[in-house]
Amino acid sequence: MFGINILGTGSYSPTLNITNDDMSKIVETSDEWISTRTGIKSRFLSDGESAWQMGAKAAKKAIEAAGIDPADISLVIGSTVTGDFYTPSLACLVQNAVGAVNAAAFDLNAACSGFAYSVDTAKRFLQTDDSLKYVLIVSSEVLSRFVDFTDRATCVLFGDGAGAVVIERSEKLYTSFLGSDGTGAHFLYAKRFFDRHPFRTTEADDYGEDFTSANQFLFQDGKEVYKFATKALPSAASAAAEKIGLDVADIDWFIPHQANVRIIETAAKNLGVSMDKFIVTLDRHGNTSSASIPTALDEAVRDGRVKKGQKICLVGFGAGLTYGAVICEY
Repeated sequence: MFGINILGTGSYSPTLNITNDDMSKIVETSDEWISTRTGIKSRFLSDGESAWQMGAKAAKKAIEAAGIDPADISLVIGSTVTGDFYTPSLACLVQNAVGAVNAAAFDLNAACSGFAYSVDTAKRFLQTDDSLKYVLIVSSEVLSRFVDFTDRATCVLFGDGAGAVVIERSEKLYTSFLGSDGTGAHFLYAKRFFDRHPFRTTEADDYGEDFTSANQFLFQDGKEVYKFATKALPSAASAAAEKIGLDVADIDWFIPHQANVRIIETAAKNLGVSMDKFIVTLDRHGNTSSASIPTALDEAVRDGRVKKGQKICLVGFGAGLTYGAVICEY
């Protein structure tokens, strides 16, 4: 079996720690309202740090934990929906910051599923090119950039942060399942306005008839996203396990995208797995999109819950609509 070995993990949270009580000062909400509906108690927000700066800090921790020379990194994959530039990529900026001078670099956008997609992409690079030694994956998000802080239904959900891993090829257990449903793309999106040019004949930007939000803030149809997520999370995990005849009950830890504790609880019930097997960090971080899974993984590794030899399931779902699961041996 061709798999991966996770050599090191790292994460970074910015300095502003915003509680639910803090949020109640800017929108009509309360700690009770937020925590009972989402499980979130607080979140970290950037105080001016860019996505690549946060990503570099998480990456340096992962490289240090891996005990490798950054010059031996062959590839940097960045995962973000909130990159600082149209170009260059998050990955290129992190590559320079950490001294990965021999690495190729590119970004991948699969929204909140981005880390699972990135791990599977890295595995396939390692599987097909023997010259590659290590892959650095960096997921970094500044969601506070496009959250509408006058909309109490969405602004309380999201936080900023970064997570990273260093991986190499191995013969360990590995399986994955990736999917998408573009028919639901309009349930969760943030517009990027078109640039005006002197030859345009209209002031209207054509995003398609389904994308009706009038501004560039994040739009979410909470009910539809919830319905999608509660099905996508367990189905992706089950499909990945089925590929290799693995019983999901034999997975030691599930590390899901951290969006809503009710989604995680429903997914656990549908999988027939105890919530004791799920790593949950959203109470302190909120939803940090693609950074949520590697951040949760790093915390669980560093506090000793996730141990070498254990089977872990990294499973995400998000805008697109995308979903994906990676099951591997840590």
